[in-house]
Amino acid sequence: MSPAGLATVFAALALVVLAIGAGFAVAGAWLILPFAGLEVLLLAGAFVLYARHAVDYERIDFDAGRLTVEVCEGGRTARYQFDCGAEGARVVMEEGRVVLRGAKEELEIGRHLGVEGRAQFAAELEKMLIRGRTT
Repeated sequence: MSPAGLATVFAALALVVLAIGAGFAVAGAWLILPFAGLEVLLLAGAFVLYARHAVDYERIDFDAGRLTVEVCEGGRTARYQFDCGAEGARVVMEEGRVVLRGAKEELEIGRHLGVEGRAQFAAELEKMLIRGRTT
């Protein structure tokens, strides 16, 4: 969902909640209004958490015997490079996770995929690495 769409949904929900709370307050049940305000604040917090991770991604680039993985999570971007030579990067499935192991570091990738998608992704990435080693 786009940020504008998310803001529109939040505004509509907040307006409905506050209108209901104001209606009860006018009818004499004024204690409903602070709880309606609290509900809107909690809803805003949930929307902010969602929006913060809505644009998370992992980008994989394979070029000239090097595998570059760019991970953007919560607004932070990190870049990892792995050598794909004979003793280079390996793809390992561990407890349903896809782990890319290099000589000095390891990186879990494919976290945004389902279990079946991870297995397929690991197989495709392994094929790509093997082709890169033979060329």
